[in-house]
Amino acid sequence: MSARIRLKKFGAKKRPYYRIVVMDKRSPRDGKTIDELGYYHPIEAEDKQIVFDIEKARSWLAKSAIPSDTVRRLFNKKGIHVK
Repeated sequence: MSARIRLKKFGAKKRPYYRIVVMDKRSPRDGKTIDELGYYHPIEAEDKQIVFDIEKARSWLAKSAIPSDTVRRLFNKKGIHVK
């Protein structure tokens, strides 16, 4: 199984809210998750937009879970530098 760290969409129309989750890469965007790392709320104030468990994220990256491009950008913004 190939794990991928990506966003799962929630919220209403024009009010998006995303959870940062670990999923099988073959599952659909809103499908079953393996683990939840945090959330991303793009409409909030800048300091409240991204919240996640850094230790869990590092653990999944060590287990060779591949972050999506958007999640990689969010991680880099918060201090977890991923190539």
